[in-house]
Amino acid sequence: MSEDSDSEYSRPNDDTGLHRPLLGPATADVINRAERLCVDDMLQWHCGEFGWWQLRHFVLTSMAWALEAFHTMVVIFADREPSWRCTSGGAAGCSAAESVCDLDPVSWEWIGGDGSSTVAEFGLICGQKYKVGLVQALFFGGCMIGAGVFGHLSDSKLGRKGSLMMVCILNAIFGCLTALSPDYYTYALFRLLTGFSTGGVGLCAFVLATEPVGPTKRGIAGMSTFYFFSAGIAVLSGVAYIFRSWRALYVASSIPSILFLVIILPFVSESPRWCLIRGKMSRAMKIMHRIARCNGKTIPEGVILALDEDASEAPDKSKDSGADLGSKEAVTGSLVDVLRSPLTRIRLFLAVGINFLCSIVYYGLSLNAVNLGTNLYLNVLLNAVAEMPAYLLTAILLDKFGRKPLAIGTQWFSGAFCIVGALLKGCGVSKTIRMFCGILGIFGMAGTYNLLFIYTIELFPTVVRNAALGCATQAAQMGAILAPFIVVLGGGIPFFIFGVCGILGGFLAFYLPETLNRPLYDTMAGLEEGETGVTHV
Repeated sequence: MSEDSDSEYSRPNDDTGLHRPLLGPATADVINRAERLCVDDMLQWHCGEFGWWQLRHFVLTSMAWALEAFHTMVVIFADREPSWRCTSGGAAGCSAAESVCDLDPVSWEWIGGDGSSTVAEFGLICGQKYKVGLVQALFFGGCMIGAGVFGHLSDSKLGRKGSLMMVCILNAIFGCLTALSPDYYTYALFRLLTGFSTGGVGLCAFVLATEPVGPTKRGIAGMSTFYFFSAGIAVLSGVAYIFRSWRALYVASSIPSILFLVIILPFVSESPRWCLIRGKMSRAMKIMHRIARCNGKTIPEGVILALDEDASEAPDKSKDSGADLGSKEAVTGSLVDVLRSPLTRIRLFLAVGINFLCSIVYYGLSLNAVNLGTNLYLNVLLNAVAEMPAYLLTAILLDKFGRKPLAIGTQWFSGAFCIVGALLKGCGVSKTIRMFCGILGIFGMAGTYNLLFIYTIELFPTVVRNAALGCATQAAQMGAILAPFIVVLGGGIPFFIFGVCGILGGFLAFYLPETLNRPLYDTMAGLEEGETGVTHV
C-alpha cells in the first residue's frame, strides 16, 4: 500500500461529532480543551524535527533532482558538435581547414557517424548553428511554463506528491519520444514538451522534501537537496560516455523517471502542510502521527494541528467541534495575494531578479563547456564535482552567517572568477586556466542556486509558497533561455556577461530580509502578523 493511502481518511464522523480516529476516543470536554499547534511547533515539541522518518522521506523525494539533471543536461552531449575528419577522397587542403563550412560535403565526415549527435544528424553547423541554442532555449521555455503550471497545481488540487507523479510520467513519455524524432523540428517540439514537465520536478521535490522538516533543521536539509542534482550530472557524464548515440542517450536518460515512479514514489508521503491548508485535517494528523511514531515519539492526546494564525488562539467550542477535526475549510492563495501585500510584493520582485541572473550564470557556465576545447566528459564531471563542496560549505555556514550574507558572497565569488576568465585568451595554458575559472564560477553560483530555494520558501507562507517559488523558478528559466544564446557568442564574451550578472545579483540580495531562525508561516495573515506585529481579525 502506498504511503498516502486514503482508506483511513474517509471514515465519517458520528452524529455526536466526537469520533476522532486519529486521536482516539475523546469526550466533548477534551475536544474543547484541545491544544492547537502549528506544524513547526508540533514537529519541535512532539514529532522530532529531523528523525528517521524525515531522513528516509528526504532521500527518497530528493532523488527526483537527479531526474531533472538528466533531462536538463543531456543536451550537452546530445547537441555537441563532434570531431570530424577528411575522407580518403577528400580534396587537397582538407586537413588544413579549421572549419567544415568551406569544405565540400563529400570531402569530410563526422567521427562517430551522423547518429553521434543532433548536430551531425540534422546538419546544425555553419549557418544553422543558431538552431542548437534555439532548441536549448525552447527546453528552458518549456521549463518556465511548467514551473508556473505545476507550482499552481501543487499548491491546489494535485498537491506536492500528485504533481511530482504527474511530471515524472510526462518526463518519461516525452524523453523517450524525443529519441524517435525524425527531424529537427520534431526534436525541438519534444524538447519543449520535456521542458514543460521538467520545470515542475525540482520545484515539487524540494517543497515536498523540506516541508515536513522542523525549522532549525530545514536550512541544512534544503541545502542538501542539490547534492542529488550534481550527482545526477556526474552520473549522466558516465551514461553519455557509454551511450554515444544521441537517440540511445535520450532513452537511457528517460528510463530512471519510470523507475522512480514505480519503485520510489509509492513510499513518499504527501506534505502535512498541504493537507492542512487544503482542509484535510485527518490526513494531516495521520501523517504527523506517523512521523512521531517512526521517530520514537508520541503526540499527546488532545493536541491537534492548526494554521499559524489560529494556533495561538484560545480554544473555542464553535471551532473545536469533532467535525472540525476531520475537515476544515481550505485556505487558498495565489500570486495576486502575493502582489497585493507590500511585504511579499518586494520579496517576490527581488527573488525573481536574483533567480533570473543566477540562472544565466549557472546554466551558461554549464553549457559553455563545449567552447573550452577540453575533454567534454571530464569537464562536465569536474563541474558537477565542483558543485558538491559548494553545497557542503554553504550548508555549514548557512545557520552561522544567515541566508542574506551567503547569497551576496557566493554570487560575488562566482562573478569575480567569471571576470578573470573573460580576460584570458582561449589558447594554451590560458585555456586550462579559463576552464578552472569556469569551475570556480560554478562552485560559487551552485551555492547561490542551492541557497535560493531554501531562502525563497522561507520568504513566503505555505498557502502561496509553491506559487511564489514557481514564479521565481519561471524567472530562472527565463535566464536559462538566454544562456544558450550567450554561449554561442564564444570567446571571452560569455564569461564577461556571466561575471556582470553575478555581481549584480549580489547587489539585489542586499534588499532581502534575513530569514534565519524565523518561523515558516502558513498563511498571508500569519506572515504579516508575525513580521509586522499587525493582528488580522
